[in-house]
Amino acid sequence: MRCHGGERRMNPPDTAREAFFIEALGEMAELIARIEACAPALEASQRQLIQGCKDLAQQASDLERRTAAVIERINVVAPKYIAHRVHEASRVAAEAQVRAMEAAAQTLFRTEIGPALERMARPLQLLVADLRRRCGNRWESALNHAATAAVASSLTWWLAELAHRH
Repeated sequence: MRCHGGERRMNPPDTAREAFFIEALGEMAELIARIEACAPALEASQRQLIQGCKDLAQQASDLERRTAAVIERINVVAPKYIAHRVHEASRVAAEAQVRAMEAAAQTLFRTEIGPALERMARPLQLLVADLRRRCGNRWESALNHAATAAVASSLTWWLAELAHRH
């Protein structure tokens, strides 16, 4: 830098090297100006990022609170639902068991009790028929009562014996 009459001015570069340095300094000044121009945008981005993090933290907190409420609701509703389903399944199973027992009783009556009753009733029917033939209708009412009592007694004895065996 040389001074001419109190005025400070730069002389033109004497070498290519000086020209290169001057050009490099000019480009650095431009780069610094661009970087400084980016600083406000970077600061704004930083503020937005910080606010986004705060918003996300709030949303996570809200989600956690809602999840806790859902879990609490599940803890109340699930046992009631399970109890209802167990009760329903028990009722269905009991009804199926009753149907199976009824079917078994009908089969038992058809295969064992019915034929046994017929075998026991056959002699009584023959006796009644013989008495009717010999005595007529005058003893019919008394014989009906006697036959009913005999059949009832035989059935009671037979059922008691069957229950005792099983």
